Amino acid sequence: MPLDLIETLCDLVRLPSVNPMGRAVQGDIYYEHRVTDYLQQLFQQWGLPWVRQPVAPGRDNILVRLDGETPVAEGGRMLMFEVHQDTVPVEGMTIEPWNPEVRQGRVYGRGACDVKGGMACMLAAVARLADERPPGMATVVLACTVDEEYGFTGARSVGQLWQSEGDFLPRAPDAVVVSEPTELDVVVAHKGVVRWRCHTLGRAVHSSQPEAGHNAIYDMARVVTLLEHYARDTVARIAEDPLLGRPALSVGLIHGGISVNVVPDRCTIEIDRRTLPDEDERQAWQQAIEAIGRELPSHVRWEADPPHQVIGSLQSGPNRQVAEHVSRAARAAGGSGRCVGVPYGTDAPAFASAGIPTVVFGPGSIAQAHTVDEWIEIQQMHAAVESYYRLALP
Repeated sequence: MPLDLIETLCDLVRLPSVNPMGRAVQGDIYYEHRVTDYLQQLFQQWGLPWVRQPVAPGRDNILVRLDGETPVAEGGRMLMFEVHQDTVPVEGMTIEPWNPEVRQGRVYGRGACDVKGGMACMLAAVARLADERPPGMATVVLACTVDEEYGFTGARSVGQLWQSEGDFLPRAPDAVVVSEPTELDVVVAHKGVVRWRCHTLGRAVHSSQPEAGHNAIYDMARVVTLLEHYARDTVARIAEDPLLGRPALSVGLIHGGISVNVVPDRCTIEIDRRTLPDEDERQAWQQAIEAIGRELPSHVRWEADPPHQVIGSLQSGPNRQVAEHVSRAARAAGGSGRCVGVPYGTDAPAFASAGIPTVVFGPGSIAQAHTVDEWIEIQQMHAAVESYYRLALP
């Protein structure tokens, strides 16, 4: 069942699968169901066992299994490839997001780099393995998940399939390789993140008499300044990881007021705290709240929500053997295969937290992910297919 790598990527780019990123939005471009339907049709054509796992309305994981030479039930090795179906939004793009272009050795379009290029590579590797059935091939499960760009709910749901001890996944895989744009480096560690919202509370009055009210935006300015100092003077000095550098904190969103002629009675910010593997995300949230509370003037009315996103880090060490195997495969295919750490998050902790050795590896550069003219190099894609193929060999 030959599969054209670039044609497959272009097919995937043409199918909008935008993650709403927690926003109350509507439209034909949102959610992953178009990609899921495409993959289901492909897996049916292949004649391989597959399963569709509902995660939320319009959002299904879909997995396909290629059985290896030795059945899993008889002790055969099982490798999972994992890749997400969703993309970030398209506002501000300078190219047509759903009209893929192939030029100058690149494919352009939303998701080409993050991460439909990696998906096409994994699909091509599985198709080749199914055609050739090399001796000693491991069982390969390809899991195409939803909601990586915002909530990671798809990857977190995959484990339910082996926990239920069903026929499709009778046990957990022996290793997981997550596709992300790593430039064919092997990511063995990355930071975690905890995100939450803070609010200041004022009293609304007409803007012609501001002294009669209490401006929540002014109070939030104090909070933001304290957070800036806390990030610089405390968070950045907590520790330094040899692969990941230092932890970080930033304020990424702010909203306050309803009209310019009304003194605002509420202002909200959203905070992003990046953690190192030795840190606890919820403890990091608590420490930040306590630090701000100690410094704010008593007249400031404020409150902090519980975290709405907690995503663990990926720790190097438990994945050493898998990382070495992936590194060898990458070098044999012409990639660098360096073992590195990165500051961003992935689906990997969903599997690593279950005790499964997990690494992140794929074509493309994070510098092109989420950009206004997103693209991926075709040469790296071909090297990734060869790398993924080799991972299933003994």
